[in-house]
Amino acid sequence: MTLNEYQALAARTINTSLTRAEKELHALHGMSAEVGEIHSKYQKYYQGHTVDEGELILEVGDLLWMIAEMCTVNDWTLDDVCRMNIDKLRKRYPDGFSPERSRDRRV
Repeated sequence: MTLNEYQALAARTINTSLTRAEKELHALHGMSAEVGEIHSKYQKYYQGHTVDEGELILEVGDLLWMIAEMCTVNDWTLDDVCRMNIDKLRKRYPDGFSPERSRDRRV
């Protein structure tokens, strides 16, 4: 499955009764909520729980779903967003990660 195929399939679950602005806010709040759920899995580790990789994968999938919704609402494709991010990272880290390049954020 490609990113754009995923995005199209995920878009089937967007609440069409919401306005464009409401859909965007739904995606934004959803991303925050899903990151919180991922944090919670790790927080419970310090209370003696195990971190279940399968549950983490599902939560990361939910986060991706909300990111796809944000992209769809704004008429961006996941492929384009990923490509633009890689282009930015290549400029910032032309030879791979380095602490110096990480601190110097002019690129």
